[in-house]
Amino acid sequence: MYSASELDEYLVEMREQVCSNCIERPAGGPPCAPLGKRCGIELHLSKIVDFVHAGHSTLIGPYADRLHNDVCAHCPNSTTRQCPCPLDYLLVLAVQAVESVDERHKATAAEV
Repeated sequence: MYSASELDEYLVEMREQVCSNCIERPAGGPPCAPLGKRCGIELHLSKIVDFVHAGHSTLIGPYADRLHNDVCAHCPNSTTRQCPCPLDYLLVLAVQAVESVDERHKATAAEV
């Protein structure tokens, strides 16, 4: 389980690295939910962080498998026109965003 401040840090990084490249982002987003777009990142941020933390790989395949098994399989969007969501094509950026936050945490811990 992540604290609200931890999730906020991951969300800020996601918006910078991932949402800024999303072709489905509505004008004025993010956040996208208030604008009528149910965003996978906004819906499942903690699960995304979890599956990235579940195991490091130099390949995207294991992350894609965990995305589909741990997130997509339980997503309310899976039965709507909003599936697949942009996380499918932005997955590399999402993994990099989580890893960027984790690297900052490691660097901060090393300084202490």
